[in-house]
Amino acid sequence: MLNIADTLRAWCSEARPFALATVVGVRGSAPLPPGTALAVDADGNATGSISGGCVEGAVYDLCREILASGGALQRARFGYSDSDAFAVGLPCGGELDVLVQRVDPTAEPHLTRALAAVEDGRPTAVAQIVDGPAALVGRTLSLVGYDGAPDGSLVGTGEGKAVTAQARAMMHAGRTGRIEVGGDADTCPERLSALVQVSAPPPRMLIFGAVDFAAALSRAGTFLGHRVTVCDARPVFATPARFPHADEVVVDWPHRYLDRTEVDTRTAVCFLTHDAKFDIPLLRRALNLPVGYVGAMGSRRTHDQRLARLRDVGVSQAQLARLHSPIGLDLGARTPEETAISITAEIIAHAHRGTGLPLSHGTGPIHRAAPVLSAARS
Repeated sequence: MLNIADTLRAWCSEARPFALATVVGVRGSAPLPPGTALAVDADGNATGSISGGCVEGAVYDLCREILASGGALQRARFGYSDSDAFAVGLPCGGELDVLVQRVDPTAEPHLTRALAAVEDGRPTAVAQIVDGPAALVGRTLSLVGYDGAPDGSLVGTGEGKAVTAQARAMMHAGRTGRIEVGGDADTCPERLSALVQVSAPPPRMLIFGAVDFAAALSRAGTFLGHRVTVCDARPVFATPARFPHADEVVVDWPHRYLDRTEVDTRTAVCFLTHDAKFDIPLLRRALNLPVGYVGAMGSRRTHDQRLARLRDVGVSQAQLARLHSPIGLDLGARTPEETAISITAEIIAHAHRGTGLPLSHGTGPIHRAAPVLSAARS
């Protein structure tokens, strides 16, 4: 529904009921991803699209039917028809699973707040139960802001707590998708599936130092869903050809680029060179920003010298405690690729309050509650 947030916000503000058809599953080739929605109000006005046109008429009719009857949820599946390529179906060969439901804004006021947040550009997640017990399917929960409290009809339930934890993690990653929760004593007894729709940019990874380790780390960061920037003051090394997996390659002094770019509490700052004229100005600034992770490469001797220089320029002990140096977890990594795994493993562990220890050495639930994040600077 977040793809049509502007129109739905207007309908909600007018307390206008509408039917909402949401793509909750895709198999094979399909034109639009899960989370894409089409909505129809009582006057027959439609907004959005779920297939680029090939099944819109059938879905529109389902929406009108539910609005007219006040009926319950309906599920519909649309796929390719071998016998008639012009029949209702997807000629691209895929299959869509669509959930159609009536939405009364007065019964779900949190949706109005969530849709307003999307329009205002604030990070937002809306989770909708799409499979599970009949009493839960269709119910929703929303989060506004990385540290926002959950809101909606699922709040206060065991299922709501489990969905909230995973929805917050999805928002932290900037991803929309299906989640599976429940079915065990650690979460909730009922097994269910929810579609989490997220309106948030992907987390950033800022890599300073155009070295071989940066090439491997940019590839690992992209794989994890980060928006990766590689920055170096040396134009001969900072080239897109050397870092094809990075979203952008910047030629600038690291501290100057950090001063002018946007960061937030999910941003990972990774410094991979050993040059004091670069790392001290950069780390001094980075440790004073509300970023999620600051790491610096180097030996333990380099680390001790770096700490002394940072103290000399006024960096406090509390700020120094935020510095992950030497960067990465102790995996015995030697190659650039192994080192990239070591660094990204530490970033993941820090973001989710993990210990970095083997799971076989621990007890209790494997997954922790998602961390509460503070406000970001931009």
